[in-house]
Amino acid sequence: MVSLCHSAVYLGLLTCAFLLDGPQPYTFIFGLSHGLIWIGMSITCILAVHYRVINLRLALAIALLGCIAPFFGSIEFLRQSHQRRQAEPGVVTS
Repeated sequence: MVSLCHSAVYLGLLTCAFLLDGPQPYTFIFGLSHGLIWIGMSITCILAVHYRVINLRLALAIALLGCIAPFFGSIEFLRQSHQRRQAEPGVVTS
């Protein structure tokens, strides 16, 4: 969920910076939010891999690609969530 929120913040940053010609303080707020969320998610990913909550592929997608394009981490998160739901026994999907 945080990954999706991070993608929305990043989209807001891109919109402010490029489409709206960088209005302040909105560009600063979106930029700072993007940076802080990315740092928090990277630290959380390190711990989650250590405790085997997520796999290394998802952690790398979030931590390495998240600083320049958090959409990769969100897409990977959604892909793995879908695969996990498909693998659960007794779950009927349409």
